[in-house]
Amino acid sequence: MNKRFLILGFFLLSALSFFSQTERVEYLPTFDNKLMHYGFYLGLNQNDFKLNLKESVVTNANITVAPTAGFNVGLIADLRLHKNLNLRLEPGLVSNSKRILFNHLTTTGKPQDSIREIGSTYLHLPLVLKFSTDRYKNIRPYILGGISYDYNFSSNESNQDDNSAGQFRMKTHNFMYEVGIGVDFYLYFFKFSPSIRGVFALNNEIKYDDDANSQWTAPVNFMGTRGIFLNFAFE
Repeated sequence: MNKRFLILGFFLLSALSFFSQTERVEYLPTFDNKLMHYGFYLGLNQNDFKLNLKESVVTNANITVAPTAGFNVGLIADLRLHKNLNLRLEPGLVSNSKRILFNHLTTTGKPQDSIREIGSTYLHLPLVLKFSTDRYKNIRPYILGGISYDYNFSSNESNQDDNSAGQFRMKTHNFMYEVGIGVDFYLYFFKFSPSIRGVFALNNEIKYDDDANSQWTAPVNFMGTRGIFLNFAFE
């Protein structure tokens, strides 16, 4: 699925770039002179977890993650720092789901013990720097990078039940870094900016079970989000 996101994004950016270069009229010629401007974005995402397992009392631990596609939506506030550099705040909501498979429990426990369905909704607050090339006709490629704070509404961190009661818990407050590429397309009424970006957790997001020898959480040294976002911005 990650490859499909990348291939789709690549062909979309290529097709729009070709179309924009054939346009003879330069649209929105003074758009980039604004000190501030606003917009919104819609997009798709696919998030899974980077897992780092440790040696523990749980021998032969085998944990995998099966992600599914989700969606993201948010607002944009853009501050012009330089003709090629902008600071952007992009608050939004990100929704996705994942299935965590505890393969080492498939033969030793009940079937329901080996699977945890994780449905997550995040308040996503990225602060990113956008480095743009000079404009060519109606296109302007860029790269971006920054940090973000995620508030996980579905974390269940304060839930007293843990995996022994069928409840998988995660931390509520998380921090990420993200990098990406995209292209600004200047259209008649607005600027359209598709981008592809990777998002990676800085902190360990797992909430460990009360039992230090838990078959679900004891083997995990680090579990952090990693994902691909395909965003479509309208400014």
